Amino acid sequence: MAAYLQWRRFVFFDRETVKEPPGPDGAGGKPFALPPGIAVCDSGRGSLVFGDILRGGGRRRCGALRPIWFLPRSLQLSSFQAYKLRVTHLYQLKQHSILVSVGEDEEGINPLVKVWNLEKRDGGNPLCTRIFPAIPGNKPTVVSCLTVHENLNFMAIGFADGSVVLTKGDITRDRHSKTQILHEGSYPVTGLAFRQSGKATHLFVVTTENIQSYMLSVKDYPHLELDTHGCGLRCSSLSDPSQDLQFIVAGNECVYLYQPDERGPCFAFEGQKLIVHWYRGYLIIVSKDRKTSPKSEFAGNEAQNSDKQVLNIYDLCNKFIAYSSIFDDIVDVLAEWGSLYVLTRDGKIHVLQEKDTQTKLEACKSLLLLMLFKKNLFEMAINLAKSHHLDSDGLSEIFRQYGDHLYNKGNHDGAIQQYIRTIGKLEPSYVIRKFLDAQRIHNLTAYLQTLHLQSLANADHTTLLLNCYTKLKDSTKLEEFIKTSESEVRFDVETAIKVLRQAGYYSHAVYLAEKHAHHEWYLKIQLEDIKNYQEALRYIGKLPFDQAESNMKRYGKILMHHVPNKTTELLKILCTDYRPSGDTEDPGMPEVKKANSEEFIPVFANNSRELKAFLEHMTEVQADSPQGVYDTLLELRLQNWAHEQDEQIKEKLHYEALTLLKSGRFKTVFDKALVLCQMHNFKDGILYLYEQGKLFQQIMHYHMQNEQYKKVIEVCELYGDQEACLWEQALGYFARKEEDCKEYIAAVLKHIENKNLMPPLLVVQTLAHNSTATLSVIKDYLVSKLQKQSRQIEQDEQRIQKYREETTRIRQEIEELKASPKIFQKTKCSICTSALELPSVHFLCGHSFHQHCFESYSESDSECPTCMPENRKVMDMIRAQEQKRDLHDQFQHQLKCSNDGFSVVADYFGRGVFNKLTLITDLPSAKAATTIEAGLQRELLIHAKRST
Repeated sequence: MAAYLQWRRFVFFDRETVKEPPGPDGAGGKPFALPPGIAVCDSGRGSLVFGDILRGGGRRRCGALRPIWFLPRSLQLSSFQAYKLRVTHLYQLKQHSILVSVGEDEEGINPLVKVWNLEKRDGGNPLCTRIFPAIPGNKPTVVSCLTVHENLNFMAIGFADGSVVLTKGDITRDRHSKTQILHEGSYPVTGLAFRQSGKATHLFVVTTENIQSYMLSVKDYPHLELDTHGCGLRCSSLSDPSQDLQFIVAGNECVYLYQPDERGPCFAFEGQKLIVHWYRGYLIIVSKDRKTSPKSEFAGNEAQNSDKQVLNIYDLCNKFIAYSSIFDDIVDVLAEWGSLYVLTRDGKIHVLQEKDTQTKLEACKSLLLLMLFKKNLFEMAINLAKSHHLDSDGLSEIFRQYGDHLYNKGNHDGAIQQYIRTIGKLEPSYVIRKFLDAQRIHNLTAYLQTLHLQSLANADHTTLLLNCYTKLKDSTKLEEFIKTSESEVRFDVETAIKVLRQAGYYSHAVYLAEKHAHHEWYLKIQLEDIKNYQEALRYIGKLPFDQAESNMKRYGKILMHHVPNKTTELLKILCTDYRPSGDTEDPGMPEVKKANSEEFIPVFANNSRELKAFLEHMTEVQADSPQGVYDTLLELRLQNWAHEQDEQIKEKLHYEALTLLKSGRFKTVFDKALVLCQMHNFKDGILYLYEQGKLFQQIMHYHMQNEQYKKVIEVCELYGDQEACLWEQALGYFARKEEDCKEYIAAVLKHIENKNLMPPLLVVQTLAHNSTATLSVIKDYLVSKLQKQSRQIEQDEQRIQKYREETTRIRQEIEELKASPKIFQKTKCSICTSALELPSVHFLCGHSFHQHCFESYSESDSECPTCMPENRKVMDMIRAQEQKRDLHDQFQHQLKCSNDGFSVVADYFGRGVFNKLTLITDLPSAKAATTIEAGLQRELLIHAKRST
């Protein structure tokens, strides 16, 4: 039995008096008053329902008698005539718009039950769907209580003679229901309640002397007597699921709770009980208190006289009084719109509004602070918050205060348990700072473990937890923490690896790195801490291509230094046909990737032997390797050739280098290859590259620098046809030599003479620089040259003579044309070759044409169509000669008049006048003969045109 005096009191409800709504003029604020005579009431479906017992002839403010009233939230009263005399009982269903009433239309004991459908109207009033008399059998008796099942299939009516009538079926219709007497007794029935649990339906029946339970879901309705004492009218109720739907019976000494088959707990609430209700987990009791109690903050300043009624609201789960107050003559307590409404006999309505959870917690907190060292107060606050469904933030605050209380008492184990319950709401640093002391490291470890289990830890928390494990030397916990499955990882893996590495737990760090694919950390620990280079190389060989490539670039030099052979082999595979070790051949796999071999050349620093093997492998298996591979291989072979002392090996290296040069891979990097050969003085390579680049002068200069005279002549003979200046350079080279080079000079002169490459005077001037060259050296050359010029002079004189004779003949013809008549004897047309017919056209040149043929083919009336093409050629030549003569004269004039002759020459060069330079070696007579011939042709053409 729970002692009432031990329960703490709170003010979890605010009390106000319902006031009238403002009128049209804005006036309002007066207390709302119900009509007088209210005797019964109920609530539900958004309204408060009232009934009175005044007779029809009584005085009413609103006119006609309307015994049932509805008060909505807007406080606009409405009513309808339900009975002629009085209303004794009302029951408003909560889930249906059905109202069941009991009243009287006639004098005497004739109660009638009426069922109203509030959603349907009949002449402006709710529709009455059923009426039947409420009499058990034929005995007239007074109805004491009424209850209806929410499924509309059961209705029970209790009577003052101890009878209970049960209506089963559709209570809204006569034809679909059956009424029978369920219970008979000697004591008045004071309370009824239906209990539905699953498919089981029970009816609790309480009288003034006993309590019984009927099983309605079983045939014959078996019943069980639960107790041998009862209660008064309106002193029983049914709780909600929070109290397991228990039947509450309030006696004058105690309040009892019942299950359908047994009695439950009881509570010692003293005082004469008048009204009992259940509301949202609270037990509401209205009782008379004839004892004068001391004033308190809960009761206000009113004097607690003997005729006053006390309304208490109890929280049975958490065992405290949520509210207590004094009222005058309470009619009933109704629950609607989320509040409690207390009706008093004077017609006023008082509303009790439950405070929000935070406000209630503040009320609890004021008491908790007074007795901070009593643990049960914290437990009570926690239970209170849970029962009222306090949000997680509010609960977390209680747990924090509880933890602080235990921490201050020195109960660190208990405090950490409370702090653990705040995870997710309370900042972890608040707790961590309290337990950083070495003596409390176990508590801190427990907190951090839970933080990780809830996946709320950050990198700093992971670091701290791992440091706790390492300081405690708890290898078991450490392994358990890091060796969780992939789906259960609740910490930052990278942070854990760093901490373990720093603490010297290399094996654990490597395990984490490998398991969670932190390849960089795995390799860093293996190479820098464990020094297991072969294992690191094996691990890289298992990685996907992109990661294997990047890690070989990063760690390749270290691996090459310690395991050069295996590293070289892995690089060969990576750059040709890489597949991660352990992978099987799969025909559906994508194309194999290849790394750029040129990018790995820096890895082989100080490992020239492995570098050469790698580069030669790449050039053999991958002919399209990057150019840098071939460049590096050429440089490496040249270095080896240059430093090799053994002649046989050097010859072999010489062959390899030259073969690589001749492979055709250096066309785009000709200059680079040439520089490499020059740096290592690789003669054959230099000459080969000169030849490939058509640098014939460089080849000859190379031989000249080495004074290889025969090679100079050979170069001229090989490439002189492609580049004629080689012979001139060779002549100049031999001319500058002080030693006897007559043999080579003669060979050069012979070729110059055959190809007519230089004027004799220039040859003489060139050889004049050689003090050892005598006239005998060029005697044959000069004699031969003079003979050729003599023969040329003879040929020119013969041509001049011929032109003179031709000119004389042409002049005679011109004179004849001027002085003698011209007889045209042509008989055929020169175009169509047909016989000439008049009209015809004749030209002095001797051609004749039909007039129509001439007009068809002639482009000009004054020119012969047959001679016109040849004449035009001659005229074009004449015009060209005239233009050249004019240009020559202009150039000579400017050159003579200018102060800066060089600028004039440069200007003409810029205009392209001297683009074609012709070397003239003929005698002036030849030039004169040519000019005479051209002049005769021009004169002949002009005379021919005039004659026409």
